[in-house]
Amino acid sequence: MNTLSAYETRVGDPADVEAAYAFCENLVRSHYENFPVASRLLFGRARRAIAALYGFARLSDDFVDEPEYEGVRLERLAEWRRELSAVRGSGAPGHPVFVALRDAVREFDLPLEPFENLLDAFTQDATKKRYESFAEVLDYCRRSANPVGRVVLMVHGYRSPELLSLSDAICTGLQLANFWQDMSVDLKKDRIYVPREDFARFGYSEEEMFRGSANEALRALTAFEVRRARGFFAEGRALPSRLRWPLSWEIALTLRGGLAILDKIEAQEFVTLRRRPALTKLDWLGALCRKPRF
Repeated sequence: MNTLSAYETRVGDPADVEAAYAFCENLVRSHYENFPVASRLLFGRARRAIAALYGFARLSDDFVDEPEYEGVRLERLAEWRRELSAVRGSGAPGHPVFVALRDAVREFDLPLEPFENLLDAFTQDATKKRYESFAEVLDYCRRSANPVGRVVLMVHGYRSPELLSLSDAICTGLQLANFWQDMSVDLKKDRIYVPREDFARFGYSEEEMFRGSANEALRALTAFEVRRARGFFAEGRALPSRLRWPLSWEIALTLRGGLAILDKIEAQEFVTLRRRPALTKLDWLGALCRKPRF
């Protein structure tokens, strides 16, 4: 589905909740990025609610990154924020994502804060290209990745602070793994998530990164960031065993996938400036068969 046409889709009948959920499910199936926690292992109304979350997050992210939104990124995000503010109101949503999301929010009594945090993070991506400290990076993760895990748990009836904290750790690990996996992709957008304090610590520079210099300083820097990501996965590793099936398996699979990405980065000798590591079917099989390495 073309992202622009997906954005331009409007509902003819705001009461047609089934059509709105079908739209979100189609986004899950058709977009070039997958969404593990909306896989076919999940079922029923929980799956539909997760698809609504995905539709909201997917199009928000596209506003920031896809070329067809150049020049109107902040305008689209502001419109999304207005739609979100009406989810708990009496007005009729104008987009199928929000028709489905309103139904899911009401059925599962979801707070709007996770969705507001996601929009904050997407807006930050459109305006902020550099990070001074790892604390800044973690604050971004708190709003960009952690809300997704929290909503997934809430939809399945889990709201204890302990479980939400474990989820936050896994989601932060996933976001960090994605940063180090996507260095070459983000550079093309003039976006760097490696904090400047870490550049200084390892004696590597942004200029070297843009030149594609894969020296020992870069390898040491990336190895350090990979170890950090593993630490967050280790912190959240107990979560799957605390959940019911099939969500327990979904989260375990997601965790193993994140660790497998870190393994791929290590296999490339901690250089992702030239080639983005991606998981093959064989990699997934290995991740499922061997003991996770934290």
